Amino acid sequence: MLRRLVVGLLSVAALLVAPVPAAQAAQDGTLVRTDAGWVRGEVTAEGRQFLGIPYAQPPVGALRWKNPRPVEPWQGARTAGEFGNRCVQTSSWDPGYEQPSHTEDCLDLNVYVPQGAVRGPVLVWLHGGGLTAGAGEDVVPDTFARRTGAVVVTVNYRLGAMGFLATDALDGEARDGVSGNFGMLDQQAALRWVRANIGRFGGDPGRVTIAGESAGGRSVCTQLASPTSTGLYRAGIVQSGAYNNCSARTHASATAQGAAFVEKLGCTGADRVGCLRSRSAAEILAAQSGFEWGPVTGGAFLPVQPFEAFENGAAANVPVLNGANQDEGRLFAFAAFDVNGTPLTAEQYPSVMRAAYGDRVLARYPLSAYPSPTVAYGTAQGDQRFACPALRLDTVLAARGPVYAYEFADRTSPPFASLRNLDTDFDFGATHVNEVQYLFEHFGLTSPLDAEQRVLSRQMVEYWGSFLHGGVPRADGQPAMPDRPGLVLSLRTRSAGGNALSASTGHEHQCDLWGSEASSVSP
Repeated sequence: MLRRLVVGLLSVAALLVAPVPAAQAAQDGTLVRTDAGWVRGEVTAEGRQFLGIPYAQPPVGALRWKNPRPVEPWQGARTAGEFGNRCVQTSSWDPGYEQPSHTEDCLDLNVYVPQGAVRGPVLVWLHGGGLTAGAGEDVVPDTFARRTGAVVVTVNYRLGAMGFLATDALDGEARDGVSGNFGMLDQQAALRWVRANIGRFGGDPGRVTIAGESAGGRSVCTQLASPTSTGLYRAGIVQSGAYNNCSARTHASATAQGAAFVEKLGCTGADRVGCLRSRSAAEILAAQSGFEWGPVTGGAFLPVQPFEAFENGAAANVPVLNGANQDEGRLFAFAAFDVNGTPLTAEQYPSVMRAAYGDRVLARYPLSAYPSPTVAYGTAQGDQRFACPALRLDTVLAARGPVYAYEFADRTSPPFASLRNLDTDFDFGATHVNEVQYLFEHFGLTSPLDAEQRVLSRQMVEYWGSFLHGGVPRADGQPAMPDRPGLVLSLRTRSAGGNALSASTGHEHQCDLWGSEASSVSP
């Protein structure tokens, strides 16, 4: 039995690592030497792609809840034709995520190279999913890469408890005495891999932009405030990521939650870390529900809250492109009510709004002003959690460099891939995540954009692409994206008025009502 197992493993290894034919490497560029060994990609209609490249050692066994370690070198050429494993996470609505993942060997990245790339700008994409779900494969940016001339890298990083557990015992293993930032440190390890290797793929390591949407945007916001990310990028893109003012957990709250998590797992003996590492990924995943997972302040990675770092000038002095969607909250309101077949009713609306926000907010969001109670509730939620924090981020970042502001406002946009199979006629509008399909193929599906939406998609790619190349975000024949706090470029189809500058976005989202408060709930 043991012999058959060894022979099987060697057979798999032979498929993954093969001799390097130098002639092929010279002819089509599908063989690239990284600092750990050769990788064999493939030619596509859009250029070249290299999938599932490991950037760190698998965080398994004794390396679970350890900072990422450099990947071990390999011999021969490693096949890079399939996505790596998704990090540990539950099942979800998203296409391809019908089953949970219990795989910890997941620290891989994917590289998309346009034809003829020579020291082109680099986009490193950090996926969304609330820091508990998602993977680099969620977007396929090969067409974006071709249109912009940028090399695009998408990244997997540890999620949920695997990525963000903080305990007193794990603090004792941390060099700075603060645990709980493993997923964020994975992102930095990927950026260091990019700095060391991307030049061999045709990218310029000196022109790296980090970008992400939702939790990926929050990650960018956090990395902007992290001293240990200095020098790893030259610009940042935050898409719907300023929610909760990008705030992290305090060390005290994170370790208190960690203690409750440890108790839930039954690891209350003398060797708590050993007990935690002995638990299966499935057991860890089953126990993580009900806890908040995210970055932790107080250590070398994140000494203070991001907005405090921005206000004090202790943040990366790089250009930022930042924005949100006009109807962010509709998705979350739908998930709270309609998806279960129990839409919010007119009778319920006042009590639900009072419980969430109080009478003052209820008065400012009268049901008569909205097509349905769920949309009304979602509007308040989106204004508080996304629109107004995005505008505040513009203001606090403006003192240390240009901040280009947008709002995605195509209210006719098709629901993103995860929602298309649901039997609903709910009006999502320009909701959370909907802009991603205008930039990339999302969840392996081509978005059903109409002619005007395809024009807007091309314009958005131009805006993002010109920013990657180091300039002001521009699109042919369109207004430039502004870098003055309070002024926002509204991204709309032609029949809705086209792309236009707006100085009333804060008023439209009632940001005077929300003041400096941040949402206490993470999406």
